[in-house]
Amino acid sequence: MEVHSCYSTTYYCIVNVSKCLISNQAKFPIVKERRLYSGLDVYSIKKKRTQRLTITALKGFDSVDSSLLSESYNSDIIDGKVGTQDVIGSAKSVPKVIVPSLPDETKADSVAVVDSCLWEWKPKLKVHYEKSGCQNVNSAPILFLPGFGVGSFHYEKQLKDLGCDHRIWALDFLGQGKSLPCEDPTLQSKRLDESERDGNNAVWGFGDEAEPWAKELVYSVDLWRDQVRYFIEEVIKEPVYIVGNSLGGYVALYLAAYYPQLVKGVTLLNATPFWGFLPNPVRSPRLSRLFPWAGTFPLPDTIRKLTELVWQKISAPESIAEVLKQVYADHTTKVDKVFSSILEVTEHPAAAASLASILFAPRGQLSFKEALTGCRMNNVPVCLMYGKEDPWVMPFWALQVKRQLPEAPYYQISPAGHCPHDEVPEIVNFLLRGWIKNIESHSSVALPLLDSPESIEYDIVRDLEFVRQGMKKSVRVQFYGSMTSQWEKLGMFLKSRFQYGVYSP
Repeated sequence: MEVHSCYSTTYYCIVNVSKCLISNQAKFPIVKERRLYSGLDVYSIKKKRTQRLTITALKGFDSVDSSLLSESYNSDIIDGKVGTQDVIGSAKSVPKVIVPSLPDETKADSVAVVDSCLWEWKPKLKVHYEKSGCQNVNSAPILFLPGFGVGSFHYEKQLKDLGCDHRIWALDFLGQGKSLPCEDPTLQSKRLDESERDGNNAVWGFGDEAEPWAKELVYSVDLWRDQVRYFIEEVIKEPVYIVGNSLGGYVALYLAAYYPQLVKGVTLLNATPFWGFLPNPVRSPRLSRLFPWAGTFPLPDTIRKLTELVWQKISAPESIAEVLKQVYADHTTKVDKVFSSILEVTEHPAAAASLASILFAPRGQLSFKEALTGCRMNNVPVCLMYGKEDPWVMPFWALQVKRQLPEAPYYQISPAGHCPHDEVPEIVNFLLRGWIKNIESHSSVALPLLDSPESIEYDIVRDLEFVRQGMKKSVRVQFYGSMTSQWEKLGMFLKSRFQYGVYSP
């Protein structure tokens, strides 16, 4: 007798089983039955909203054929296959799901072609972006927004994989990546010697006066919100799913709160919950006047000197390598391309002054929490996919989002750090495909890893296995359901604070 599937409702668990003539001939079942087991007889079933009951074994089963349980987990989940890991006799067992590997890049026809493009938004302000999957005209469009200090190159694994069945765009924010200015935003000082004005030692943005096109230029979150807005309207030309990592997650929510008609859904990848230090001139006009400089060009002399000192340190190759080591939980992940791309950006003559503008730019008109509220009020779907081992955006912050948006699916991935899309792209791509399919089907298709649409109410844990370069790898994914009680939320909140030493500002 074998277990084919097992899923729970509020008060019971349904188990599909097969009876065989011979116990070891699992492939030839004679009779299939659907049996009903009460909440007292099943592993990890929620009997009520705030109560979980567990037992150590399912009675009446001597063995489980794991190969049989590895067949298609749910026809609505993209290529997902479920298995089992010591289901019988272990209250700590976790089902295993096989997810697809990334396309084989040695086979050109299996990888989406990526095109590098430029879009001139305003005079002298050219936006670099990459795209793939343009031939998938009937698929949902997806726009990826990068984190601070990186660019579209950080989404190479999404462009090449998801571009096989979706239309994909990834852009560089102005002032970062390959969207840095193509000429000096300031008139160079006559005091500078020839080596500083020209050649490899040229440094842009430190002149005495701003060029006419750069007089109002500030690399702020408001600028990036508007940049993404017009990119969607003028380049993509239809509402999109937006996926944002770190800073990109903040901008994605900010845009969706202001222009919900442009956004089909937002996926947050370890989104930063705050951005900017100086007050916003629209929200706090009096307070903002206390700060005479807020990221405009040219840089004041004191800021220029400070920038030169800071830039010399943070742009050093060893500093970049150390940051990457911090934010990737799995140090076997290859980051050579990411490292080289970041280093290339630091060599741009406008990079240092652009960093100063970014750091001293005002905060946005909406806080992260207010942007979440705007998305909820406008019914913008939101999904969270967070790396658990992120040293910066720790689980505490994801739980804060979940508390504010209890219906938002929250997938916690471990081990994974601040950049799960690059560290475990197989998992993020799998979950993203499934989440978009769920939204496009108006929830008639279950979310990734769930047996049915109703399962969204409950917490589940799955081990997701994939193959990378011929080696099997596995990560654990915790799905937080919408029916988590207030006591459980409080427990998760306290655990995250004590475990990570994080305090709410």
